[in-house]
Amino acid sequence: MILAALTALAIVAQDDTALRAAPRDSSQQQAQLWQGDTLEVRGERLGFLQVWDHQRERGGWVRAPQVRSLEFDEAQAPELLAVLRFLRDAPGQEALGIAYAAAYLRAAPAADIDAEPFDALGSMAERLARRASGKQMKADEAKTAAHLDVTRRYGVAWTQFERDDGRIQLCYDGDAFRRVLTLPAAPAQRARAVLALTRHDCIDPATQPLARVQLDQWRADLLDRVDLAELDGPTKNRVRLRRAGVWSALAYAQARRADGSSAAAAAEARALEALAGVDRAQLPEEDQRAYTEAAVRVGASRWALEPAAPASGKLGISTVAGQPGETCVLLTGPKNDAQNPLLRRCTYGRVWNASARAEAGGKALALAVQPLDTWLELWVFTQQDGNWSVQVLPPAATDPGIGYVEFAGWVPGGKQMLAAREARVDGRWTRSYELVSLATLATERSAAEPAHLSSFYRWQSADWKQRTISLRQ
Repeated sequence: MILAALTALAIVAQDDTALRAAPRDSSQQQAQLWQGDTLEVRGERLGFLQVWDHQRERGGWVRAPQVRSLEFDEAQAPELLAVLRFLRDAPGQEALGIAYAAAYLRAAPAADIDAEPFDALGSMAERLARRASGKQMKADEAKTAAHLDVTRRYGVAWTQFERDDGRIQLCYDGDAFRRVLTLPAAPAQRARAVLALTRHDCIDPATQPLARVQLDQWRADLLDRVDLAELDGPTKNRVRLRRAGVWSALAYAQARRADGSSAAAAAEARALEALAGVDRAQLPEEDQRAYTEAAVRVGASRWALEPAAPASGKLGISTVAGQPGETCVLLTGPKNDAQNPLLRRCTYGRVWNASARAEAGGKALALAVQPLDTWLELWVFTQQDGNWSVQVLPPAATDPGIGYVEFAGWVPGGKQMLAAREARVDGRWTRSYELVSLATLATERSAAEPAHLSSFYRWQSADWKQRTISLRQ
């Protein structure tokens, strides 16, 4: 690390600091420096410092007020820590703050170093990664890229991958937070570290299934070690919300195993328990989106709790193994058993047999199928002109992301059904209650609340109303 090799140093405190060829503002600019850049100081003249930039292997002059000269001895450690505390929660100053964190760790005696500087370093690195992953103006993109480059010189590492929407997700690798968990730390510091290390959005979608299950189990174990009794209300809520999301993912993973039904039910029960434990009165406005996301994740796997029930009515379904990894759904009727089904349809998703709901007249059947841990679809089997077909009703008309759709009741007449949908679309959460045509699965009417749709209010299923996540207050 640069700080370990140098003694007389200065840290650039301002962006767009010019490294000039001579101690004059009119002299040629040798390079553009950014906050957090470290320079070796070799002299002073006319309000300028003569410096050497080891990263760029170039010398020059910078205005003295634009940098902060540092001495790395024990006596300066408390002052460096005070500046670090100030910069920790200063948006836009992450690169400078990380430079001060490195300076403090260089100056402080090893026996005096606890979790605080690593907590601050990790928090700033995570905030910088979030800024880099969000929408920015062109000028801000260049500045953020420069700040990332500066922090890499201090050993801060990043991971990146392409998200489902085509954008690049940048994440901090979490090294500082892992150190927090090995050092004497306050409960709030440990909770922040665990929340940072268990983020949903920092899991690469290309992660292989087995590795993903192992990662989710590690995340669940880490979250379980957080003692909620020692935390304030908002932090307790954040831990519970993260637990709900992680356990719902484990419920889906367990359910895909041939012998995993009981483990899936136990995992989903943990997810529901965590979600139910959230105190909405202590949920800050900035955490409302996290609450919605946790609820949708739990809703996508909620059928893991329901045991498969014997078929009732004129229609039913059974499942058999198809190609490796496939499950085939067989639609059965009074004269058509599994050996001679009305229709056969295969999927690599998890088929929730307990969700099958047949229309009383035997004209349609709805079935929940979960292709991803965060995406629950509805298969609707219908008969037209004596032939059976199946159509898929997704949570939203987008590429699979995060959302669920639920069967909510049959409308008398056998031509319509009720459905509840909740999903994230273009970064916004949408929830609707709909009257759906069985012929086309097109939405004929919809409302934001069930009471605002007369058909929904009259014909909604009591079974759905008892179990759904969508009616949470």
